[in-house]
Amino acid sequence: MVQLKDILYRVTINAVVGSTSVQIGAVHFDSRNISQDDVFVAIKGNITDGHNYIDLAIEKGAIAIICETLPVNLHNGVTYIEVESASRALAFMAANFYGNPSQNLRLIGVTGTNGKTTVATLLYQLFRKAGFKVGLLSTVRVMVDTKEYPATHTTPDSLTINKYISMMSAAGVEFCFMEVSSHGIHQNRTEGLHFEGGIFTNLSHDHLDYHSTFAEYRDVKKLFFDNLSKDAFALVNIDDKNGLVMLQNTKAKKYTYALKTYADYRAQILENQFTGLLLKINDNEVWTRLIGNFNAYNILAIYAAADLLGLDKVENLRLISELESVSGRFQYLISDKKITAIVDYAHTPDALQNVLETINSIRTKNEELITVVGCGGDRDKTKRPKMGNIASTLSTKVIFTSDNPRSEVPETIIEDIEKGVEPQNFKKTMSITDRKQAIKTACQIAQPNDIILIAGKGHETYQEIKGVKTDFDDYKIVQQFLKQLGK
Repeated sequence: MVQLKDILYRVTINAVVGSTSVQIGAVHFDSRNISQDDVFVAIKGNITDGHNYIDLAIEKGAIAIICETLPVNLHNGVTYIEVESASRALAFMAANFYGNPSQNLRLIGVTGTNGKTTVATLLYQLFRKAGFKVGLLSTVRVMVDTKEYPATHTTPDSLTINKYISMMSAAGVEFCFMEVSSHGIHQNRTEGLHFEGGIFTNLSHDHLDYHSTFAEYRDVKKLFFDNLSKDAFALVNIDDKNGLVMLQNTKAKKYTYALKTYADYRAQILENQFTGLLLKINDNEVWTRLIGNFNAYNILAIYAAADLLGLDKVENLRLISELESVSGRFQYLISDKKITAIVDYAHTPDALQNVLETINSIRTKNEELITVVGCGGDRDKTKRPKMGNIASTLSTKVIFTSDNPRSEVPETIIEDIEKGVEPQNFKKTMSITDRKQAIKTACQIAQPNDIILIAGKGHETYQEIKGVKTDFDDYKIVQQFLKQLGK
């Protein structure tokens, strides 16, 4: 048991009512999880306001309330602490409650629109292969050395982050690689963590349903670098014009990587095939099983980060050549009839364009490129016509379908996507609302040597319609249909 005052270090406090010298059991921001002698942090969210649940938390046994506005009626025997920001307070309290575990290992954050999962996961793979105990906090999964836990958010809440990092610390983990989302930064989930380094991959159109403007989205990402310490490193892609923006106010040591610009770490693509990439990184050649220009950036970021973390250069290149692609990131299979099916998470205009341009740069143009794509419901609607335009311009055939419609009508989402299709490309497109049927149709019309791209869901193993999640795995489904159809 710890005392309340022990976990308030670095919390900005406006007022205290009651004693901070009380024993506490746990810290929660969800009143449903409160037990006797717990602390309840009332957070104002986008949907609900935790202040509305203070009385319920006290009924369930909360001994202390952390809030931004003190309630009118105060309960005897309960300590109330008014803070500047409840979400920020929660982050510091979570770190303190778990003994600031991020100081016990080398924590690296990866942020950007695309590539976060690939970079974080491949760094986890690389350092495991180098013989270290490693942790991973990603969209796809959480790894505490070799033990896997399911991931629920790109960047979990601060209590969950610190719980996992505490488990990593106890397991002797030396390095932890963590995806850092704009939502996570904006909601202060990464406050109180000690990062040894930050990596910026790129910035493009995404999450404008949450951030009102692109500038706000960019500036939230920048906050992560602003908060790095002078002992940390900031590694950014300067082929992206926002790369240098990330470095403007950081106190961290600054490093750059690029394929097109002079940088600390440079790469050149020598060969680009469906079997992999041959890269020249700072005058050394390396073959990797990953495919495409966007993965050349990811590999370069991984090489640079490993170098900055002290890995031997020759060992670094050797291990990069052994890395395997991440689930749902340009994951491909070739059927008996030589049809190539690619499953990719591309769910932003930029990511979709990168994947399609990569395929077009490799294919002979004598085959069809059939794209199956949709857009998620209850998310940024402005990207839908852009996705429609890109898919129909860069593919020979397109099937618009459902992604995760969530609470929206699937046909309405598809109509939004179709608005971006230019007249000359209408004849290339068709719409099939049922995603499984859309994938089956793509397999039916595909001929030997054709390429099928199934974009948008990648690693996800479910489809969400009207609040219900059902099993759905793009990779397994396309594999099954190609086999069934004898293709």
